[in-house]
Amino acid sequence: MTLDRRLWHLLEPVHALVYYAPEVTAATRALGHASDTRWPAYFPLRAAPLGPVGPGPVTALFYSFEPGMVGRHMAAAWDTAPPERMLDARLGGIDAAYRRLLGSGLGGARVAEAAGLARRAAEAAPLAGRALAAANAGLPWPDEPHLVLWQAATILREHRGDGHVAALLAAGLGPAESLVSFASVGAARPEVFASRGWSPAEWAAAGEGLRSRGLLAPDGTATEAGRALRADVERRTDDLARAPYDALGADAAERLATALEPVWIAAVGSGLLPAENTLGIGKV
Repeated sequence: MTLDRRLWHLLEPVHALVYYAPEVTAATRALGHASDTRWPAYFPLRAAPLGPVGPGPVTALFYSFEPGMVGRHMAAAWDTAPPERMLDARLGGIDAAYRRLLGSGLGGARVAEAAGLARRAAEAAPLAGRALAAANAGLPWPDEPHLVLWQAATILREHRGDGHVAALLAAGLGPAESLVSFASVGAARPEVFASRGWSPAEWAAAGEGLRSRGLLAPDGTATEAGRALRADVERRTDDLARAPYDALGADAAERLATALEPVWIAAVGSGLLPAENTLGIGKV
């Protein structure tokens, strides 16, 4: 595995805890968001850096979610709590979560080193054409190292995600097709991708489209051509995500990977993150 891809595997859980931590859920519930599932808060939490945008831009940028699902959750999101309140909720909630999980290690040298290096990488990320990364990069930096690290991880994560959407578009994979094709190479079970809101009929229609292109076998697994296309998507995504780490330099990037370990262990060891994910981490 390349160093930049390893850093993605390490940084993704550091960021993603914001969507699962009970401290964040409590903060968004206090603002009026339902908490029976994570989705009512997920969309405004992630979209808040963009400002009070409507469902259309969120659907476009989040790409693989079924548009109706986005619309239901975003239609009144800013009436429930405006973006600035959601930004406060996510930063305050993740602060509380990492204070609990890291304990006495919160102010340790490795957290501080990881924060400094991750911020350098995030500030080097090219933002042209990357709306979610640019929106997060435009937020003020917090003062405390664990929050600097979380914000840098968020910028780098969205930078990679924006590039991944570009790679999917270049490959001619629509939103539902992107998920069906990813499931077909074993990134996760189809049931895991059901969280993106597509109906069984829509999933089946996307599969038929892929079969018509010779990308999907009758049993739902990828053909050789389908595997090659998905491998190319991952290569393109890696290439488009590499610039921040190239700017950091190989030695500093390796130090970042080492310094991230205690925070990554805290995030993964919390038991809050799903064991099987839609990003294919650990599978592709």
